Amino acid sequence: MLKEKIQDLKKEKGAVILAHYYTSKDVQEVADFLGDSLALSIKAKELDAPIILFAGVNFMAETAKVLCPEKKVLIPVPDAGCSLAESCPAEEFAKFRKRYPDHTVVSYVNTSVEVKALTDVCCTSTNALKIVESIPADQPIIFGPDRNLGGYIRKVTGRENMILWDGSCHVHEKFSLDRIRGLKASHPHAKTVVHPECPAEIVEEADYVGSTAGILEYCGQSQAQEFIVVTESGILVEMRKRYPEKVFIPAPSVHEAACNECNYMKMITLESILACLESETPEVLLDETIRAAAKRSIDNMISVR
Repeated sequence: MLKEKIQDLKKEKGAVILAHYYTSKDVQEVADFLGDSLALSIKAKELDAPIILFAGVNFMAETAKVLCPEKKVLIPVPDAGCSLAESCPAEEFAKFRKRYPDHTVVSYVNTSVEVKALTDVCCTSTNALKIVESIPADQPIIFGPDRNLGGYIRKVTGRENMILWDGSCHVHEKFSLDRIRGLKASHPHAKTVVHPECPAEIVEEADYVGSTAGILEYCGQSQAQEFIVVTESGILVEMRKRYPEKVFIPAPSVHEAACNECNYMKMITLESILACLESETPEVLLDETIRAAAKRSIDNMISVR
């Protein structure tokens, strides 16, 4: 019933729902477009719709508003934050940047709009390597806020002149190395796919390292029939939908739970989406000066294909 009401309201209001892979199965099923941060950022810019409802955490809705100031951007649960974005307060990041005035600032898209406004070029896990490689090798870089993604990119590129902000994602920090090794031993033919937000010792266990979109593509192209999935478990919904003949095993955390979930992403529900569409609130509103500065860094990201 909720899903039908949501679909009716979307048609009535010309609204489009964008949802991240880490949201719940129910939320993914009512979305018009499902994707990772980069794909959804580009889609938001391309859409011809007066209302965009972003079923995701708050920095994602902010990014959509940055790119689409003329559209009404709604966020069902404004309190749905991001531990990674919260690990990088804009005031502290501004002080950090002033210590390295000659550095190019590359910031992961998982940041507040204020941090994006302090950034030269944004990136996602999909294009972080390409972004860094597009910068001259002798140009020093500040990379924030994810120390794990930054460390992985620094190792792959050999960019020793890249300084890392000390932030991380609570989901990807909690995977258990011992339990992953146990899964690999009990599933010797499985491929292990790992998101680069994980610590280095977890990444070293991977057969493939990549973004959510990259992991999905790899699983489709691989001849393997089993995969140990080391990222937020919401992605398993799309994996099983695309490749029903294959087996996907969520990697365990250091706690007793079988897999890791982003509590923020799971705050978005069908009830909150319906209420948001009905009232057309809460709406994302941004200071124009900050929005314009943030847009420059996002546009710079999108231009690097």
